[in-house]
Amino acid sequence: MKKKLLALATAALLTASMFAGCAQTPSTPQGNAEPTKAPVSQKFQSRPMKFLSIWPEDDPKANGWLISELSKQYGETVDGFELDYEYVAIDQLDQKIKILLSSDDLPEIATYESGVRLMSVIDSGKILDMDKTFRELGIRDCLDDGAVSLLTNLVNGKGLYDLPLGLNFEGFWYNKALFEKAGITKVPETWDEFLDACEKLKAAGITPIVQGGSDNWPMTRVLNAYVVRSIGLNAVGQAMSGERHFTDPEFVAAAQMFQDMAKKGYFAVGMNTIDPGTATSMLMNGQAAMNYDGSWKASNLNSEDNTAGPDGIGFFNVPVVNDSSTLLDYSMNCGNILMFSSKKYDEKVGDWMKYVFPRLGDFAMETQGAFKGFKISKMPETTTTYTQIVADNLAKAKGAFLWFEAKMDSETSTLAQKNISLLYSGEMTAEEYMKQLEESAAKSR
Repeated sequence: MKKKLLALATAALLTASMFAGCAQTPSTPQGNAEPTKAPVSQKFQSRPMKFLSIWPEDDPKANGWLISELSKQYGETVDGFELDYEYVAIDQLDQKIKILLSSDDLPEIATYESGVRLMSVIDSGKILDMDKTFRELGIRDCLDDGAVSLLTNLVNGKGLYDLPLGLNFEGFWYNKALFEKAGITKVPETWDEFLDACEKLKAAGITPIVQGGSDNWPMTRVLNAYVVRSIGLNAVGQAMSGERHFTDPEFVAAAQMFQDMAKKGYFAVGMNTIDPGTATSMLMNGQAAMNYDGSWKASNLNSEDNTAGPDGIGFFNVPVVNDSSTLLDYSMNCGNILMFSSKKYDEKVGDWMKYVFPRLGDFAMETQGAFKGFKISKMPETTTTYTQIVADNLAKAKGAFLWFEAKMDSETSTLAQKNISLLYSGEMTAEEYMKQLEESAAKSR
């Protein structure tokens, strides 16, 4: 393969559907003057296809590897197929997609983000209706119904124009040995208990929290955790519509909480320069006690890289601030999604889809122990502790909320992520951070 660097549905719906040769052409007889013809392959004649991805192709814990490996298997069954794998950094993805859309050159397969950003692509008419496409291909049943419901809700009911690469919840993963060392005997359920745990960890000389701040979104996730628990499940959506405002005191208080945590030393030093992979390693090797992340982290925890061992990392949901939500309400998402060019779709792309996606659920569970929003025909007889944590929490969920930028337009989302590093470092006040979000959101109302 060529490689170029470059509320919601109920939890019952989110979990109920989760488990659920070559012939040769005969030769001309010798008496015939016509020469003997070489055997002709009866394999399906495919063609090269391009995949724009934010994941390294060679990382067996990443989504890109899943697509790449299944595509390699597919390539062995057909002639002429090749996956042109193009990598783009996640912070450059939005601009890259905009350029490709403007030049009408979206690749056959592209990674993107669901929600408001995807809605504008849907409106352009340049991506496939995946519900219609999968029904025509006869593979609609391979999709998890909960994931479909979530993706449809994210685009305000416009339809299913993307495919999931996860059925994820989010919250805090923690290093059990470090909690024990700091004298923390139970996971925090309220925000006050959470802050108390941070203080105990700091007093024990342990970094309480590490985030992959160089990618920005891991820091806005922590901010959003307090926004949702203190204001409500749809707080950001209400601020985007004008029902609330980002400059309301409760939003400013959430930004202040995030900044105060930084000032008190609850976050890793230089966290805005730490990448997500390093943050995960710091959690596993005992350099930090907590890391807010999604259930996709099970792929890392199940790997040999996890020096904390098969049971050394635990999980707890975002602690509550008041009665605006409960511990049965989880941040849910389907990961960065896949979308497909309607212009470049043909029977060859359809044939590739028919091979890859009915196999994706089982392949991801077998190789990564991960749920990807596709049905799993047979769960393994035994699962790891981390895969079981994911299954148990998916089963617990009764309500859901979205990540910070999910309902933001592109400009507001970019501001939220760009400025979070300044809020963390103290170069921007809580009032300034929320004022810029409000000014941007007001333009889109």
